[in-house]
Amino acid sequence: MKFTLGGVAVVPCDRCLDDMEVPVETENTLSVKFGSGYSEEGDVLVVPENEGEVNIAWFLYEFVALEIPMKHVHPAGKCNKKMSSVLRKHSGRTAGEGDDDAFVAEDDEFYEAASETDPRWDELKKMIDEN
Repeated sequence: MKFTLGGVAVVPCDRCLDDMEVPVETENTLSVKFGSGYSEEGDVLVVPENEGEVNIAWFLYEFVALEIPMKHVHPAGKCNKKMSSVLRKHSGRTAGEGDDDAFVAEDDEFYEAASETDPRWDELKKMIDEN
């Protein structure tokens, strides 16, 4: 069986939690053969001869789920402004005046900013390393 699936999956944004649409376009094949009982032999699904039916719902779900990227982030400037400001506040990062989209300018910018260390901790780490 050959499946051509196309459409849109609605997933929550990893940053602002608002729904976002992710396009899904995929072509998959499912090989099925008759046998004595249900089983999977590599890429082949074995269906009992006396039943002759296969429920493809799970396979369709997997085909779509595997096309959705692991990271769900709105394009720059499209995240919920209110949530972005709350995240900016709690991340310890400050944005310049009038710089509303600074928080979501690039995909990994928030995570890089969050990984910056406080200079006070750096000094304490130096003291520990010296001892």
